[in-house]
Amino acid sequence: MDSLYELSSRAIRRLYDARLDTPPVLDIDSCFPAARRFEAAWTQLREEAQDVLRSATSIPRFHEIMPAQAEISATDGRDWRMFLLKVYGQELRANLLRCPVLGELLADTPEAISATLSFLAPHKHIPQHRGPFRGILRYQLNLDVPPDGEGRPGAVLWLAGHEHRFGAGQSLLWDDTYPHEVWNHSESTRIALLLDVYRPEMPLDLRLLSRTITAGVGVVARLRGFS
Repeated sequence: MDSLYELSSRAIRRLYDARLDTPPVLDIDSCFPAARRFEAAWTQLREEAQDVLRSATSIPRFHEIMPAQAEISATDGRDWRMFLLKVYGQELRANLLRCPVLGELLADTPEAISATLSFLAPHKHIPQHRGPFRGILRYQLNLDVPPDGEGRPGAVLWLAGHEHRFGAGQSLLWDDTYPHEVWNHSESTRIALLLDVYRPEMPLDLRLLSRTITAGVGVVARLRGFS
């Protein structure tokens, strides 16, 4: 039987899908211009992320943070680890202190409501899935992308039936409510910065609903200790 969460997610998705007809990939300069500041600092962000990866502190797997995501995280015995810095408005202060450059950028970017460093193990596959609602967009800045056997970027995002390969220092702003899956076809860990940002220029009612939904998730995150 479907859970209340699943039913709510479907209802919310239908509401947004009916009102917001946009492509899978969106223009960064018009929808999230602050992204260019993150791109300009990408080498410093990579150094901070590599320091996190090398540290003795264990970085949790995604399904250890969110057990409901086990079907896309715990599928093949390979790790997808997530270092959370901000969760729907709730700052993880200890983690932000370990990434001062990133923390400063986030402090100046209120539209970025969540921030995560994503570490994808060699040959990890994340099966096809969809995000819950179109009120937010996913910004991805690749920080360390090892090559595959043919010298191309080894990390592949399949989004709405199209392949996206982009290297270190390159980024993409996309709608994660479209079906998508990810592979790391390389022999090393792929590191990416993932930001969830508010979608601009929504109708007022959807804008208010988005704030209500994300604030509610933020409260749950705080109660679970993500602060």
